[in-house]
Amino acid sequence: MRILVIEDEKKITDFIKRGLKEEGYAADVAYDGEQGFFLAKTNTYDLILLDLMLPKMDGLSVCKKLRAEGVSTPIIMVTAKDTVKDKVVGLDSGADDYLTKPFAFEELLARMRAVLRKKDTKSVNKLQVDDLVLDLLTHKVTRAGKEITLTSKEYSLLEYLMRNAGSVVTRTMISEHVWDIDFDTFTNVIDVYIKYLRDKIDSDSKKKLIQTIRGRGYTLKG
Repeated sequence: MRILVIEDEKKITDFIKRGLKEEGYAADVAYDGEQGFFLAKTNTYDLILLDLMLPKMDGLSVCKKLRAEGVSTPIIMVTAKDTVKDKVVGLDSGADDYLTKPFAFEELLARMRAVLRKKDTKSVNKLQVDDLVLDLLTHKVTRAGKEITLTSKEYSLLEYLMRNAGSVVTRTMISEHVWDIDFDTFTNVIDVYIKYLRDKIDSDSKKKLIQTIRGRGYTLKG
């Protein structure tokens, strides 16, 4: 999943981005409200982490403007302001949750998972295609009951393919959701990771789930 972090304190953004990367998320960073608003409007994100005290445009204004523009991406406000009134104002502006600094990274991840579950109308904890199962809570992946060990990036790619099972996803779509804004689209990294997944998912099975659609992209189907 791809996350947008809008925060002007570099020490905090580095901490959050590093932690998200370790958990398999792709993360873009904006250091002021105007840049954050622009990125949120022009790119597809699964979730936005938004600070309140920002230069150029404050977090409340960013949130209100995004909602007014029809951007429904879930937003978690992250701020040092911790009064009930501040939280009410933040939630009323269109945020989905409110997290007070300082916070434990484990709490941030839990809040993110909760917000993302609400976004998913099916409220599923597992994705399954044929005998391939991915547990969204434990990150455990199995095929025919046999556990498969994946790197964080392999897991993110597989999750994206499984969430779009039966549909063709292009390399551009994959890069936008699995990698961050600095991804070099002229490399063959996506093809390399598809091969890694095939080696782990399909090599020991007669039925191949990951298929290449020539000239278009990839699809995963049973």
